[in-house]
Amino acid sequence: MTEPITIDVWSDIACPWCYIGKRNLEKGLAAASTAEDAPQVEVVFHSFELSPDTPVDFDGDELDFLAGHKGMPREQVRQMLDRVTGVAADAGLEYRFDILQHTNTVKAHELLHFAKEQGRQHEMAERLMSAYFTEGRHVGRVDDLVELADQVGLDAASARDALESGRHLDDVRADQAQAAAYGINGVPFFVIDGKYGVSGAQPPEAFTQITRQVWDEHRAAAAE
Repeated sequence: MTEPITIDVWSDIACPWCYIGKRNLEKGLAAASTAEDAPQVEVVFHSFELSPDTPVDFDGDELDFLAGHKGMPREQVRQMLDRVTGVAADAGLEYRFDILQHTNTVKAHELLHFAKEQGRQHEMAERLMSAYFTEGRHVGRVDDLVELADQVGLDAASARDALESGRHLDDVRADQAQAAAYGINGVPFFVIDGKYGVSGAQPPEAFTQITRQVWDEHRAAAAE
C-alpha cells in the first residue's frame, strides 16, 4: 500500500501571501488528482506569527501598520498592497486592505489547533483567512473567533473554552519551535514529506509537479 504524501504548511492567517499560497496549493493538488493514479495527500497547517508584538486592537489601518512596522513610506506601502491585491485576484481572491482590521493572531492559531483536534482545520483556516482578507472581520478577539468557529460547524462553547483557557498555546509554540528548527523565517513555507522545502506562494503548477514527483517516489518505495 502506498503511503500518502504529507504536506506541512507553516503560515500566518494574517499573511497575504499565505492565503494566495494556500489557494495555489489547492489548485495544484486538484490538477495532480486528475492523474490515473492520483496522489494521496494529507495537508496540515502549522502556526507562524509574523508580528507577535501586534496588539489585539491595532489603532490604524494596514497602511499605518506596514509603514510603521517596516519603516516604509506610505506611498510605497500602497503600491505594495496594490501589487499583492492583483496577485490575489489572479488566484481568485478579492483582498480588501481598505477594511482589513490588523490584529494579533495568536488566538486564531490556537483556534486552528482546536479545529485540527476536531477534524476541521482546513475549513477553519479558510474561514479565518477569508474573514480577515476579504470581509474585514476581526480575528483577534475571542468572541469573534468563536462566531467564526461556529460557522464551520465547531461547537461554540467548546471553542470558547479552548480559547479562554489557552490550552492550545503550547501547540502554537511547538509549531514555532519546529519552524525555527527547520530554519523557516518567512511564510508560507511548505515541507513535503519532511524532506523537501518549498518557500513562498508558488504557482499551482509547481505544487502539481512536486506532488507527482514525490508520489512516484512513494510508489517506487511501495513496490520494493
